Amino acid sequence: MYKSTKLTFIRWFYEVIDVSNHMSSKLDEYLARIDRLPTWGLSYALLWAIGFSYFITLYDAVGNIGAALPYIPFINASQASLIASLGLFGYIPGSLGLGYLADRIGRRTVLIITVLLTAIGSLGMALSVNFPMLAVFRFIEGAGIGGDLNLAMVYISEFAPSAKRGKYANWIYAAGWIAVGIGSTIAALLVTGLPSIGWRLAFGIAAIMAVAALVIRIRAPETVRFLVKKGRINEAESIVRIMEETAMKRARVQSLPEPKIINYSYQTTNPFSILAKRVFTKRLVGLLLFWFFIYFVQYTFSTLWDYYGKFIGYSGTMLNQFVLLTGFSALGDTLMAFLLLIIIERTDRRLITQIGSIGWLVGMIVASYFALHFNLLSMALTLALITNAIGGGMSYLAGYLMSSESFPTAARSTGFAITDGLGHLGGAIGPLLLFPLVLATGPINAWAIEAFPVVVAAAILWFTVPRTVGVRLEEINEIHLTPQQPQGGIIKSEK
Repeated sequence: MYKSTKLTFIRWFYEVIDVSNHMSSKLDEYLARIDRLPTWGLSYALLWAIGFSYFITLYDAVGNIGAALPYIPFINASQASLIASLGLFGYIPGSLGLGYLADRIGRRTVLIITVLLTAIGSLGMALSVNFPMLAVFRFIEGAGIGGDLNLAMVYISEFAPSAKRGKYANWIYAAGWIAVGIGSTIAALLVTGLPSIGWRLAFGIAAIMAVAALVIRIRAPETVRFLVKKGRINEAESIVRIMEETAMKRARVQSLPEPKIINYSYQTTNPFSILAKRVFTKRLVGLLLFWFFIYFVQYTFSTLWDYYGKFIGYSGTMLNQFVLLTGFSALGDTLMAFLLLIIIERTDRRLITQIGSIGWLVGMIVASYFALHFNLLSMALTLALITNAIGGGMSYLAGYLMSSESFPTAARSTGFAITDGLGHLGGAIGPLLLFPLVLATGPINAWAIEAFPVVVAAAILWFTVPRTVGVRLEEINEIHLTPQQPQGGIIKSEK
């Protein structure tokens, strides 16, 4: 009886090992087949659907809230700061909880949940009649946005060939920054043209767009990496085959190069045990510091710059001009998103973030000087060309890419969620400090204090995050999971 049970257990154990090895082998094959594709292998509608959702997310995160706050009749300055911060506090459980969930139940399912939360929160804000109601729905909206921002980038990164990962990530990034630019302009026109209801319309538009994105996302496939991880080999094979056929048709080629297969060791343990390894913990810390301080200044600027104009003395027609020019200046973000297409696949992500961080510091000091002296045109040009284009436009794409590239498949969404989610604490704290800093140190010094730490945080990335341009995700990450094997844990072979 004992021997029979023992033999049964041993046989079961080796069957599990065989299945695991087979799954790892199939994933290695699929990744190699995807990496050789000459172009995007799925429907462009899917790519734009994720980008469209990014549009909604960033429109709702930074495009409309800043313009709307000065015109909401039932809030004061301290409540405006709190509303700005509550969205960021919502990001944290949204990003962490939904990011972890995406590693457990799948990217696609959670992408549907995130856009649902965004729709509910936006609609609730549009219908709010008092401060508590506005605060609750702002928090719900923040939870959806927090989960969506990181998961969309993870989703695209897992489908794109490594040599073109930056290019396709930039497509959805560009869609988001079109929202920051055009969305901010639309929101500014609404609130200044219809002061009594314009702020409601600005929030309502986001709810309508979120529902449209939900319809598109329901048809999105699950990522190949996640399907294989869950043993759904047939589904993964079908998706890879469709990608190959689609890419060949688009590129007008009759055949593809032989796949260069690299065998990796894949971890199926809890994501947190993977992230506890020293190499990934170092990346977590570096990226967390970067996101904390980029959000510290970004969300203070995007949510309170218009209210800051009111705070330092703008009113009536001058306030409307201030808000409109600030909205137009956000087009600098949109312009930079397209310019980055030229350099994103050839330039170290860390260099791009370093340049962007300096843009934040210089832009905020100069813009606050012109705002204080009522030189609106110079203020708007500074915001457009330095703060938005260089500061925001360059920092975010490189940061999102590094966060989606720096962790293994089994912990990728969780790792991104921790760095981006907890990083939003900076965005929650920054707005609460702005007006006390203005009173204590003056407007220019206050903005310098808000912006300076991100320069230091970007410098730390050089020592904590690897170069990732054009490198397969597994070569950046899975290679560290089995260092006892030859060549650092990978065995290269070609078919």
